[in-house]
Amino acid sequence: MKIARLTLNQGPRFAVVDEGTGNYHVLADDPMYAGLEPTGQIVNRADANLVSPIIPRSKVVGLADAYPAPEFHPDPNSLPLTFLKPNTSVVGPNVPITIPPWASDVRHEPELAIVISRIAKDVPVERVKDVIFGYTIANDVTDMASLVEDPRSARAKGFDTACPIGPIIVTDLDTSDLQITVSVNGEERGRGTTADLVRDVPQIVSQVSQVFTLLPGDVIITGSPFPAIATNVGDDVVCAIEGIGELRNPVVASA
Repeated sequence: MKIARLTLNQGPRFAVVDEGTGNYHVLADDPMYAGLEPTGQIVNRADANLVSPIIPRSKVVGLADAYPAPEFHPDPNSLPLTFLKPNTSVVGPNVPITIPPWASDVRHEPELAIVISRIAKDVPVERVKDVIFGYTIANDVTDMASLVEDPRSARAKGFDTACPIGPIIVTDLDTSDLQITVSVNGEERGRGTTADLVRDVPQIVSQVSQVFTLLPGDVIITGSPFPAIATNVGDDVVCAIEGIGELRNPVVASA
C-alpha cells in the first residue's frame, strides 16, 4: 500500500494512492493510529499538492557508516555511527532546499528512509517488522564546510529544509536490493543499491533501538551508497528509489 499526505482546504490529510489511477483516496485520520477509514473524498493526481508523508514526532536518526567505502569497512555487528536531524529540518516534495547564508558546500545524499510505527526500544531483529510502518525517500542534505568546522554535525545536517522526505510511504517493500539514484537538472549523478548496505533493515532498526527509544513517526535514514553530490543555487535535485518513486526539490538561496 502507498500512503501520501496532501494539503487540502481543511489542512494536511493522509490518503491512500490508487494503484490504478494514481488518484488519492483521503483518509479520516492518521493511518498509523486510526487505520484506513476513507472519507469518500478523492483527489485527482493532477490536482494533488503532496507534503512530507510524515513529520517525525521527535527525530530523524541518520547512519554515518551504512555503506562500505574504500577507506572504511564498518563492523556490521557493532552499533552504527549515528547522528540526529530535528523534525524542523523535514520538508516534503517540491519544497525548496534553502541554503543558509553561512553554508558554503551543500551536498545531497538520497537514502532509504524507515518510518517507525510504534514505541520501540531494544527490539530483537526477528520482531523489527512489527515496528515498521513503511518506507520512503530522504535527502540527507549536509553543509560539508560546517561539518569540518563542527564535527558534531548538528549545524551541518540540522538546518531548516535539510531533510526532504517523500513523496509517499510504501508500507510493504522488499528492501534487499533497491536501486537508488540522484539526478541534478535531469542528469544522473549517482547510482547504487541497498544490496550494499553493511547492515540490512532489520539489523539497522534493532541496533538503533538499542541507542534511542524510537517513537511512532520517527524516521531512520539509512545512508547513501555513493558519495554526496554537490549542487548550486538554482539546481533541481531528484532523489529516486525503486518501488517508491521520486523526491524532487529545487535548491534556493536564503532570502
